[in-house]
Amino acid sequence: MASLGSGGKGKSYTPGRAKMRMGSVARRAMEVLGDNPPIRESEATCALFYSISATQPGLAGINLGKFLIKRVIEFVKKDMPHISTFATLSPIPGYLQWLLSKLASQSKLVSLKAAEMVHLSSETVGSTFREDLLRPEEEKAILSLAVDGKSAMDVMLNLLTSSNFEWAQSVNMLEALQPPLMRLCARYLCQEKKRGKALDSVGNFHLQNGATIGQLNLMADRSEKGLNQSAGIMVNHIYRLDKIEENA
Repeated sequence: MASLGSGGKGKSYTPGRAKMRMGSVARRAMEVLGDNPPIRESEATCALFYSISATQPGLAGINLGKFLIKRVIEFVKKDMPHISTFATLSPIPGYLQWLLSKLASQSKLVSLKAAEMVHLSSETVGSTFREDLLRPEEEKAILSLAVDGKSAMDVMLNLLTSSNFEWAQSVNMLEALQPPLMRLCARYLCQEKKRGKALDSVGNFHLQNGATIGQLNLMADRSEKGLNQSAGIMVNHIYRLDKIEENA
């Protein structure tokens, strides 16, 4: 594990930390935060960024991310030429809130009778429109679970809002929830926008700084916070030095 600081006395911004892992990008939070490095640093081929923070209040709101990330990549490449992959293991803090809102609104629309829908004013419906959040095979798998709910979306909503996270401890429940959780998370990261920017705040930071979305990792963060924020899903963002300016 290597902590890559700004270097030099008087610097006021911490570029971050990078974890070295041989052969592939880390997919679980504990791979990054664990005390025992999985391999020797000299054998690593991947550097994983997992924090970037300002140390001075005066730098708040100033986007130095791209500059700092490029600087760290250049430093690592020079100091450790065997490192060829640079990535993050990022949280997705707004995903579950977005998903629960979608499930609740769509479940409510499904429960309305067709005759009632015809007479609803645009004021009543608002900006909500009917969409098939779940695919037929996903609905079938979710409805096979012994959980209360009038529809598959109801069942999914009830499971994801349970305070004991029963679904995260059950192999059967996790198998049924995995396909829609991962598919809708990909939609949230890649398609959902706010004022032309990615709705996911963490993802927007990395995309604006020249990264690309890599891999989604189910149950990468099993902490209470991780389950509440993103159903435990984390994402790898990939940084390629020669593509940072092009992608930003």
